[in-house]
Amino acid sequence: MSTISELQRKLNYDETFNCVQCGYCLPACPTYETMKIESHSPRGRINLVKMLAEDKITIEDLREPIGKCLGCRACVTVCPTNVQYGKILEGAKEVLEESAEKTKKQKITENIIFDKVFPSKKWMDFIGNATWLYQKSGLQQITQKTGITRMLPFQLGNFESVISDITSPLSRKKMSRHYPVKGTKKMTVGFVTGCVMDAIFQNINKKTIDLLTLAGAEVIIPEAQTCCGALHAHAGKMDSAKKLAKINIEAFEIENVDYIVNNAGGCGATLIEYDHLFYNEEGWHKRAENFVNKIRDISEILCELDGINFTKEMNSIVTYQSSCHMAHVQKVIEEPLFLLNQVPGILYQEMKDYNRCCGSAGIYNLVNYEESMDILDLKMEKAKDTKASIIVTTNPGCLLQMKLGIKREGLEDRIRAIHLVELLVEAGAVSK
Repeated sequence: MSTISELQRKLNYDETFNCVQCGYCLPACPTYETMKIESHSPRGRINLVKMLAEDKITIEDLREPIGKCLGCRACVTVCPTNVQYGKILEGAKEVLEESAEKTKKQKITENIIFDKVFPSKKWMDFIGNATWLYQKSGLQQITQKTGITRMLPFQLGNFESVISDITSPLSRKKMSRHYPVKGTKKMTVGFVTGCVMDAIFQNINKKTIDLLTLAGAEVIIPEAQTCCGALHAHAGKMDSAKKLAKINIEAFEIENVDYIVNNAGGCGATLIEYDHLFYNEEGWHKRAENFVNKIRDISEILCELDGINFTKEMNSIVTYQSSCHMAHVQKVIEEPLFLLNQVPGILYQEMKDYNRCCGSAGIYNLVNYEESMDILDLKMEKAKDTKASIIVTTNPGCLLQMKLGIKREGLEDRIRAIHLVELLVEAGAVSK
């Protein structure tokens, strides 16, 4: 059992004093908007962490409020005293994870998922290939018609129904580790393929590479890279997150690239905070800082290169649902909007609170499905107000969430959700 001082250190107790309980965070918090409970607001959660550190409440009193937090960091953006809520949240999750009483079966299951499946290229390829076979064999139609998918745990059947066509095993094998520039070379970048992106959205990865090479970037994909560790950090498994971070830092160090590019807001938010994981490890902290300084979202690189023209008129009303982690952690806000407005024939209509979380938040929509759907329903009302026929996102979780929102509203014949990269390719991207 941790002493009070040790518990305070793990909970980042000193950070809690920066919160003056002003309430600026309340209107920005999606869970407070839907639940209307103080303990499910940022300042409420910070106060609970402080009380636990002072031994005034039990760990179990903290479990639900922290478990229901999206971790979207919108509160950090609006905070007038620069409270590091993300640091407090991560500390609380780590303490909760360490104190959780789990059965042997739960421990084995989590070990397989977090330490064997997500970090493994072979496992993720298997999942992608199996999903492709499931779609193409007709099995998907059979399971949906018979209602078998409704029996899946964590409402997985709902998300299974909105997954786009998966890249074939043959196309997956053809993916290279090096893509030369198409035209004049302006830079060399390393590309973060991601675990879920590589397994389920590899077509978006391929289009990302196409855009980069068209714009003037040579693309290198380090073979040794692995899962970014976002899901591990969200679950409070910080030791596992650090192990994965070290693998990725080493993998990209070898390549000596100008930038390290990602196309998933959630992954990017984790990658850009690798230095936080090693604050007390001098050698690794410096290496992590060098890594972090090279992290860029695909939209940032495309804007910097300024090497693409668009040849196709889209003639569509388009709105944008930002990845909250991209907006509030990476601070990438203007670049996706700039790119959208370069596409001919687009009428851009801003969605109210477009940078507010859609309720996806890693695996939040799986473990807190009902709460996630409450947030999604509010998001869809704002999306419908724009009259858009295309909702653009910048993160795989957001993409699936918005597709599910469209389906829940019965609007599949009128609205579609796509990744920003997909829209830019549809718009006939060519080198300048």
